[in-house]
Amino acid sequence: MNHIELPHNHGEEKKLDQLKVQLSEVDQYQTVSDVFKQLGDTTRIRIFWLLCHCEECVINIAAMMEMSSPAISHHLRPLKNSGLIVSRRVGKEVYYRAAETAQSKLLHEMIEKVMEIICPK
Repeated sequence: MNHIELPHNHGEEKKLDQLKVQLSEVDQYQTVSDVFKQLGDTTRIRIFWLLCHCEECVINIAAMMEMSSPAISHHLRPLKNSGLIVSRRVGKEVYYRAAETAQSKLLHEMIEKVMEIICPK
């Protein structure tokens, strides 16, 4: 590993090599970026928040959100692809809920902190 020398010395020399290694992990930053892209859409945040509190089918989600089923399906796909929600099939019905991952739990907590709301019991 090459030692890094920066133009200005601010007393952080001990951390520079480790920071440089972490900065080179571009794929990991892309994963974070992909998760945060979900935050750029109000509908997805609302759907995700709902699914943190219950497991629902597309038709019920659509009714609660006052949207069409195809529109809800359009928003569920990227949430599922990013790993924030999971699904299970029972016959012809597919049920969605928030994934039980650290990322999903942190996002749920962040939404509620920012909005200053408390989870329904």
